[in-house]
Amino acid sequence: MEETYEKAILVGCQREGVEDERFGYSMEELESLTETAGGKALVTLSQKRVKPHPATYIGKGKVDELIPLVEELEPDVVIFNDELSPSQIRNLGKELGVRIVDRTQLILDIFAQRARSREGQMQVELAQLQYMLPRLAGQGTELSRLGGGIGTRGPGETKLESDRRHIRRRIDEIKRQLEAVVKHRERYRARRKRNNRFQMALAGYTNAGKSTLFNKLSEADSYEENQLFATLDPMTRECMLPSGYKILISDTVGFIQDLPTSLVAAFRSTLEEVTESDAIMHVVDSSHPDAFHHEETVQKIIKDLGAEEIPQLIVYNKRDIADPGFVPTSREKSIHISARKDSDIDALLAEMEKMVESFMEPYAVKIPAREGKLISRLQEETIVKSRVFNESNETYSIEGLALSDHAIMSVIKNYE
Repeated sequence: MEETYEKAILVGCQREGVEDERFGYSMEELESLTETAGGKALVTLSQKRVKPHPATYIGKGKVDELIPLVEELEPDVVIFNDELSPSQIRNLGKELGVRIVDRTQLILDIFAQRARSREGQMQVELAQLQYMLPRLAGQGTELSRLGGGIGTRGPGETKLESDRRHIRRRIDEIKRQLEAVVKHRERYRARRKRNNRFQMALAGYTNAGKSTLFNKLSEADSYEENQLFATLDPMTRECMLPSGYKILISDTVGFIQDLPTSLVAAFRSTLEEVTESDAIMHVVDSSHPDAFHHEETVQKIIKDLGAEEIPQLIVYNKRDIADPGFVPTSREKSIHISARKDSDIDALLAEMEKMVESFMEPYAVKIPAREGKLISRLQEETIVKSRVFNESNETYSIEGLALSDHAIMSVIKNYE
């Protein structure tokens, strides 16, 4: 069956102070986003300006250059590498006579395709409606298009053409439903905290290889694909460290530079897996020529979430295909691996265990052999370093490490 895709012209504006190389990567990313959304870039147009034109984003001369290109190539859509104001979208639509989509709408469209859970779908719809609300005036025909294209998936025709009151009611309704989901998630997190499970969240730029790592570490079935935003819904699974101690790891949505604020807000409850974790595994794609800025972007979002104090293990991934100029930049604990190599996964698990141990207190106890339940509990809920059986008094001398606030510490104190 022949694949159908939307033909697109990509347009970018290089602002003052943005280096050529950085701008080039940003435009390449826009092309990847377009492909992920089901489009194909026919041509790319860019302009250097001190700041975008308030009425048309690009200057009048560039708009005049774009008009014959649109007539010649007949694209379905012109995609701009920035969030456009409602008036810019309107003015460009009139000038070019073609559908105008900005970077935010493009990302929202990808999120609409990727969301699998009911919660993810609601959050995408909320972000789409909040984005579209100020853009409704004079947009009737453009916004009524259904399906089959970039920036059109999600809420659908009736919701988009109905009045603002209807959309506001829908926004309120989704917010109410999401509050219930958030409360459920909070209860689930509280239960995990009560059980004193050490939790590590995977964070990183989109397509850094988090889901591949997550699957290797947890033997889970998270969606893996060489695409932007392959994972949207957070997932938490058990991961067994070399000592046999089990921790919880969470996969999260990939970050991206200029991630729309409405999306950060809409996905705050899923990103809270990062803020609620004991440690963050920050995955960086070492094969990407712009790896340094990707790492910087993720650190900025972690800071925006108020999670900058949480200890990090930086995992430079894709060592097998690393960019020749790649140099690890982090001052944090870091490791350079390929998620495809089992020996590298073993090395990573050993690093993870070291990190978990840094949160723990040592203990040494003598436990009678008849206390089998307690011995197996220590094996499961602490990291046991040594276990020696003393025949003379039928006791086990056990040394290990345990989380200082774990309930088992009060039991251990009775046997020290």
